[in-house]
Amino acid sequence: MFRNKNKCNDEIQISHFLDHDQCFNQINNHNKSGALKVSDVVNRALIIAYKEETQLLETALIQEGLNCEVIRQQHQPQYKSFSPSYLCLLNHLRAWKIAAMQSQPTLITEADFVPVVGLGELPLPFNPYQTNVGMCWLYTCASQIYSISAEGYADGFSVSTVAYIVTPQCAGKLIEFATQLLQTSNPETYFTWDSQIDSFLRHHKLKNYVPFRNYGEHGGLPNLEHFLHGLSKTHRADVLYNQLHFLPPYASKSYCKFLSVRLYARIKGIVRLLVGKFLRLRVLKLSPIPARLVSFSIRRQISLHL
Repeated sequence: MFRNKNKCNDEIQISHFLDHDQCFNQINNHNKSGALKVSDVVNRALIIAYKEETQLLETALIQEGLNCEVIRQQHQPQYKSFSPSYLCLLNHLRAWKIAAMQSQPTLITEADFVPVVGLGELPLPFNPYQTNVGMCWLYTCASQIYSISAEGYADGFSVSTVAYIVTPQCAGKLIEFATQLLQTSNPETYFTWDSQIDSFLRHHKLKNYVPFRNYGEHGGLPNLEHFLHGLSKTHRADVLYNQLHFLPPYASKSYCKFLSVRLYARIKGIVRLLVGKFLRLRVLKLSPIPARLVSFSIRRQISLHL
């Protein structure tokens, strides 16, 4: 379920976990079609953080063949009254400015992202030669799919910026997006800016993508700011591609707690599929490829990984 390098968590390793070589063999079986891997196209990862510990995440991403840079927000006196959501946008803006200057797509993660083993070997969830690629979420929340290409790429929607890939072109548009919001928003007021990204990019003729399964987990603790504004305190990956590199912070070093959280997330994901939230009935009725949409939606939930 997860792969932990830390000595302090050795006691929660169990014998039936797959070893590292077995994990990569499984990943290679998923990717035997010859599709481009994440590490073929993305070689840089930006980790957005404030005071959080990022060493485990850095180590995991380096093992996946990615060059890492941690972007830490430096506290300013005027930030004292700012909403955490506003500060989060400021930090992502810094990452977008860096990504816009690159020649290749960039992986951006928040400090509480926990990647799966073999992330670098997983199939890239979009066609990098396509000229209108926007954002590609590697971790999804409240996701939906709109269409599936002949190559199997899922055009879709998600909120949350826990982990995603942006092309230089997309990063440039996201800078515009952030600039507009920062000019019109009250920095002391909570706002769900991440839920507006998809519509903004699609307005600018960019297509956004979601992966077949999540390439990692949101390991963060409950967000009280979300809860105070009527949203869920937590969100977790509905289905993972593989076991995780390390135990998420929300588990508090308890394997039992980790299992219960993951089991709940899996059940919630299956329920979303059954009630038509992942694949909307209207989308299915209007689609010229309904069978492809249904197949993708069902197959992604058929997984032994919690």
